[in-house]
Amino acid sequence: MAGGWARDGAVQDQIDDTVTDAVSAARARMPSGESEQWCVECGEEIPEKRRAALPGVKRCVACQSGKDASQRQAGINRRGSKDSQLR
Repeated sequence: MAGGWARDGAVQDQIDDTVTDAVSAARARMPSGESEQWCVECGEEIPEKRRAALPGVKRCVACQSGKDASQRQAGINRRGSKDSQLR
């Protein structure tokens, strides 16, 4: 958090930067290109509606959910408190 000699609005700038970084990271993880008809992990057919809604999809919903759950969220700590730095 901004404090001390920080200018007015510095806290909002930190929040805006965090949101911008999260949106950029999410967009980078979005698939693109040609969708697969069959899941690359389990071989099940990927429904046409899923392929139309999400171009470039490579996995069925179950496999993609498992992959998403296993990915660790990492980010920049923009908070200045000691508690947040110790995590």
